[in-house]
Amino acid sequence: METELSRTLGIEHAIFGFTPFPAVAAALTRAGGLGVLGAVRYTAPDDLARDLDWMQEHTDGLPYGLDVVMPAKKVEGVTEAEVEAMIPEEHRAFVRATLAKHGVPGLPEGEASGWRITGWMEQVARGQLDVAFDYPIKLLANALGSPPPDVVARAHDHGVLVAALAGSARHARRHAEGGIDIVVAQGYEAGGHTGEIASMVLTPEVVDAVSPLPVLAAGGIGSGEQIAAGLALGAQGVWLGSVWLTTTEAELHSRALTAKLLAAGSGDTVRSRALTGKPARQLRTEWTDAWDDPAGPGPLPMPLQGLLVAEAVSRIQRHEVEPLLGTPVGQIVGRMNSERSVQQVVDDLTRGFEKAVDRVNRIAGRSTS
Repeated sequence: METELSRTLGIEHAIFGFTPFPAVAAALTRAGGLGVLGAVRYTAPDDLARDLDWMQEHTDGLPYGLDVVMPAKKVEGVTEAEVEAMIPEEHRAFVRATLAKHGVPGLPEGEASGWRITGWMEQVARGQLDVAFDYPIKLLANALGSPPPDVVARAHDHGVLVAALAGSARHARRHAEGGIDIVVAQGYEAGGHTGEIASMVLTPEVVDAVSPLPVLAAGGIGSGEQIAAGLALGAQGVWLGSVWLTTTEAELHSRALTAKLLAAGSGDTVRSRALTGKPARQLRTEWTDAWDDPAGPGPLPMPLQGLLVAEAVSRIQRHEVEPLLGTPVGQIVGRMNSERSVQQVVDDLTRGFEKAVDRVNRIAGRSTS
């Protein structure tokens, strides 16, 4: 699965894998793809440096990348406490009532919320970059579009390619105008924040819109046959995220959540604002149903919703309250029905890719010898 882009980056397979787990990212890099570590949960620079040190020790000198979240718009001079003060009491009461309905215990004394939306704030992302550029990362991706021009220039000064996710051809063209090197065409089927255009439609639209920039196909991809389809549509690789959640290297720390993922079908996800305030595809749970119920107050805009639910999400995860327990994941969850190592996933992807290419060659009357 080599393309011009994979050769440029020095990777064997044009498989780019986004993951919050260093062990998964490192394993994908060792398996011949490009592991991309999600930085959003690192609010302390020392924590990111620790895990990048670990990545250095476990990637055998092979390339890897980093994914940050830098919103297109920022609010100057506003602290997290000032933002949190904007949350209406009605919404706080709704969170308390929902947790009480399901008997969710509080966090143990002295244990802070394990997830905060602060990783979405630009000043935090810039601190992450101050750390990251001390390491030989080969790719910098931004999950919320094009990073600011000075960040793109800084990455290029370090010899780092910059990728940005796009949910439409219009967004993709804007990224190209901003000096981005790679556009990730993320379809409706994808986990996390995603738009409303399906991958089969979006990928060729984006390829045409930004040619000759390389495009990665994303959203609903979890088999080698789907990778072949993405490349046939003009992409130079694929961007996979959800499929790594049920790998043996993933650090979900919740057998209940892993079990839910393994049991879920492709129709068991929903695009909901319940987690961050922006539409994000995730497992459908009684938590998402509560927030999407017209009888409730409805989610707040980003970043207020994330700040509002941070402690609640930590409590749900800490106590594994099954009806409320969920995670961002794409529709490909319907194929994620067994735990495998990252290497086994990559092996399955390459085998499926070869079968798909052979099948097309036979249809076209070409020899597969």
